[in-house]
Amino acid sequence: MTDILAAPQAARIARGGKAIYGVPLGILMLEARFPRIPGDMGNGTTWPFPVLYRVVGGASPEKVVLKGAAGLLPDFIEAARDLVRLGAEAITTNCGFLSLFQRELAAAVGVPVATSSLMQVPWVQATLPPGKRVGVVTVSAATLTPKHLEAAGVPLDTPVTGTENGREFFRVLIKAEKDDMDVELARQDVVQAALDLVARHPDVGAIVLECTNMPPYAADVQAATGLPVHDIYSLINWLHAGLRPRRFG
Repeated sequence: MTDILAAPQAARIARGGKAIYGVPLGILMLEARFPRIPGDMGNGTTWPFPVLYRVVGGASPEKVVLKGAAGLLPDFIEAARDLVRLGAEAITTNCGFLSLFQRELAAAVGVPVATSSLMQVPWVQATLPPGKRVGVVTVSAATLTPKHLEAAGVPLDTPVTGTENGREFFRVLIKAEKDDMDVELARQDVVQAALDLVARHPDVGAIVLECTNMPPYAADVQAATGLPVHDIYSLINWLHAGLRPRRFG
């Protein structure tokens, strides 16, 4: 009787060097206590893939949005490096105003970094027909400066509207006037800001939502305006697709 030898299996080498595996995306979080509903960047159920979170102590929404994140760059760099040590292969943040730190964070961590939903503006502009341009809805138009726009590659003449005059969104997220949030009022604030944008600028052909707390209302903005709407959810799904391309066949 002849023995039949099984074909040797190819060697499988598992690569080490990380503390945590299977979570390639790291998210730097502001320190806040407002509700993060599904769709919000800080709600883990928002993402169709696992993510790593790291809260940056002292980085309140008010300090980042209204005060230019003054003095916080070292804290964000340290937190980003910590996420990379844990296993993150790319870094993002949960505030579009952190475009100010895009260059420094990318240089410090050695992995891809996408600090702001605003980075999509040039890409979306490339999709539009002649005579149309991208408009931005932000949580705070008054403090979204040319420096924020330049850091994300956004043209300085880009139309921008904010939610400062709304009844709920700005009061809860930025001013921290209360811990609870009326979701319907917040939705109305974001939708109204988008309607104001297109009313003032009829040449707007697509909208980018700056604030990472706005994705829960993106579908409502699209329905109200009839325009394509992009936000941090679309940006991070694109980023993750590069980290973990889909296998076919």
